[in-house]
Amino acid sequence: MKTIICDKIVRVIKGKRKLERELGVKITNKGKEVSIDGGPEDEYIAEKVIDALGFGFPFSTAMLIKEEEFMFEIINIKDHTTRKDLKIIRARIIGKKGSTLKTLCELTKCFFEIKENQIGVIGNPEHIKNAEEAITSLIRGAKQSNVYTHLEKNQPKEVLDLGLKE
Repeated sequence: MKTIICDKIVRVIKGKRKLERELGVKITNKGKEVSIDGGPEDEYIAEKVIDALGFGFPFSTAMLIKEEEFMFEIINIKDHTTRKDLKIIRARIIGKKGSTLKTLCELTKCFFEIKENQIGVIGNPEHIKNAEEAITSLIRGAKQSNVYTHLEKNQPKEVLDLGLKE
């Protein structure tokens, strides 16, 4: 049994039945406290999905974490800069009308959400590594065009499955 605190509890309550059915766990809540009961692996995945929902990701995107090839990571802006004007840094990451964030989504094949001074990323582990590098470069003041060029040159190679894996 795991217990976590969720700020956006309404989103969890709305999708409670679907979460329980798809993740194979029992979810109960008291206020902002959410208890998850199930197998250890199911509890871990449910915790990550609920964290993603609480962070602000749409339900369909948060449910991608259930698949083995998707992860959820949080990047804290304050860990990568000493600047005090975090509003400007967030604006650099979002871009005009969300253009920078949209381009990052396309180049990294990841999903992004920004909440206060944190950035949530859902994607493949290889793609998340590239996404984290891109975000930290933007936080440190790199030009968007330089970050895009770096991402285009350093795309992870697709692994060919020859049917040898079990």
